Amino acid sequence: MAETSSPLFEVRDLHATTTDGTEILRGVNLAVHPGEIHALMGPNGSGKSTLASVLMGSPEYLVTSGSVIFKGDEIVDWSPDDRGRAGIFLAFQYPLEVTGVSVINFLRQALSARKGIDLSVLELRLSIMDWMDRLGMDPSFADRHVNEGFSGGEKKRNEILQMAILEPEMAILDETDSGLDIDALGVVADGVAAVRRDRSDLGVLAITHYQRLLNILCPDQVHILVDGRIVESGGPELATTLESEGYEAFRPAAATTTSRTGA
Repeated sequence: MAETSSPLFEVRDLHATTTDGTEILRGVNLAVHPGEIHALMGPNGSGKSTLASVLMGSPEYLVTSGSVIFKGDEIVDWSPDDRGRAGIFLAFQYPLEVTGVSVINFLRQALSARKGIDLSVLELRLSIMDWMDRLGMDPSFADRHVNEGFSGGEKKRNEILQMAILEPEMAILDETDSGLDIDALGVVADGVAAVRRDRSDLGVLAITHYQRLLNILCPDQVHILVDGRIVESGGPELATTLESEGYEAFRPAAATTTSRTGA
């Protein structure tokens, strides 16, 4: 995709630690333009999920230096609620159960906060039913408590349902494919693609271990994170190289960021 606009979401030399001072992110740089899909891959312990949490403003981590910029605004000091209202969405690797709150009421409250208006359940139901059908979800799930008794695949579909209804401008998908069989993965990936067809300017950062998700999403850029740094960036073919060579092939380059494609 040609970069004809300013970045929608940009991370500049981001460093972060746990609250006890353990350094995890050691200078992350990336820029997502409107309508782009970026994939972030890396071995266990490389900092992928930490990056997702930091980008969403989790209090479990401290940003020690660097910037996170959304639509031209520095958001490092913004709360998770402020980021969500502004249009940043995080799909969790392990979605939480919310006992006592139905899916439809959860979405009503979240969308009311996002749009700044008070919506009724009735106003949402038709839209939710349409998306549940597109995601292969039983309509009865709208009235069940959030993620309570859901299978792993149903939890991930519910995350995509939230993304569809809340209409974010930037979506961070933290290992949405984790624990899914090939059929459930296809449904979730097709759901992400359907949301993007409805909202062509949506920016996506998909964090994953597996090329199979990327085969469906077709990312514009692939980044490899090792030891808290993006050590290489390139086109979709980089994921294929990673599949054949493994992460060890990229560890010697950890001090610098390079590009196999010249991008």
